[in-house]
Amino acid sequence: MTVRELDHVFVMTYGRSGSTLLMGILNSIPGWLLRGENRHAMRHLYDFHRSGLTERARVDPARASQPTHPWFGIEAFPEVASLQHIRALAEATLLRPEHDTRVTGYKEIRWYDDDLPDYVDFLRQVFPGARFVVNTRNLEDVAASNYWTHKDDPLAQVRAIEDKILGTVAGLGDAAYRVHYDDYVADPEVLRGLFDWLGEAYDQNRVESVLATPHSRRGKHRG
Repeated sequence: MTVRELDHVFVMTYGRSGSTLLMGILNSIPGWLLRGENRHAMRHLYDFHRSGLTERARVDPARASQPTHPWFGIEAFPEVASLQHIRALAEATLLRPEHDTRVTGYKEIRWYDDDLPDYVDFLRQVFPGARFVVNTRNLEDVAASNYWTHKDDPLAQVRAIEDKILGTVAGLGDAAYRVHYDDYVADPEVLRGLFDWLGEAYDQNRVESVLATPHSRRGKHRG
């Protein structure tokens, strides 16, 4: 099975961080097509892949290769083929790149599992060369939004999620880059560093146009 060669970028964040706006800014780059949230759909494929590897390692290969064994066949679970088919499935269903797409991926707000470093490592295996843009925002403003106010101690919850994300990407080196909503809505010029990291030209007019366009429930981000 051949897989189209594309670059992949994923936006890591939490709810009400301004990530839909950031997605719009990135999608203003010619050849970019980042999708929105998918409720952590890739996590199910991670669990599938991890189950196959776990059970393969658990059985005795010689015994499990026999048709009389209750786990017959699992000893030959093909790790590389699993990763290749997961990527093909994700690109055909979640990402759906178009004919002129160079960079694809998605933004997601559900990066809070205890095994987040392992999950991110899985994404990097599925999408070799994948990069991660971390979007943060003033946590007091995030916790005060309707998305969080009905939860117990919303500020503590969102702070814990941010800490988990930042702790995970700390080990990714140049594969991760952090931006802060409050900074780039006040001065879009700060995004030049992000564009340089991505290897893309920064177009002030395009970015300003996105900032002036209502995204999600926030309305215009600069007034």
